[in-house]
Amino acid sequence: MISIASAMQQEPIKELLEGYNEDGISFTFKEKQGIKLIFETTADDKDAAAKKAKELIKAEPWGSVLFFQAAAV
Repeated sequence: MISIASAMQQEPIKELLEGYNEDGISFTFKEKQGIKLIFETTADDKDAAAKKAKELIKAEPWGSVLFFQAAAV
């Protein structure tokens, strides 16, 4: 699992990650814990999945200015 901690843009983050399915990595939203969004991932390497999620968010027009954290849990 990975967590994305962000106070803003939570719905777009969920839509972005749930719509991604490439390189053997996909994300499924599980729950919200405060400002954290928890996702299951199909990736074997959870750190790589968190890194990929961060790259995807930063590639969005709103993601380049968004303060957030992506981490494996």
